[in-house]
Amino acid sequence: MTSTLLNSVNNGIYALHNPAGLHVGNFKWIQGQWKFKAIGYGPAGQVMPGFGPLTDWHNTPFAQLDEDQIRAQFFQESACSKSTPFPPPA
Repeated sequence: MTSTLLNSVNNGIYALHNPAGLHVGNFKWIQGQWKFKAIGYGPAGQVMPGFGPLTDWHNTPFAQLDEDQIRAQFFQESACSKSTPFPPPA
């Protein structure tokens, strides 16, 4: 079964969770497009914008939010690890 990766925060922001359920970033509606904003967490649990496992994808634009496309682009679907990101675009 495919889990939901996106959760609406408000009008214009969606939280992205990896397949294991960890919050790894947000999509924000900025100037007519969705932009991915990576989120990481420090050792004391502090939020670190622009960091985390999807740091290399920070500011990636999307014309629309499509979970299948996001899953394929950001997360490797394998039996060993479902939370490993693909390499970022060149």
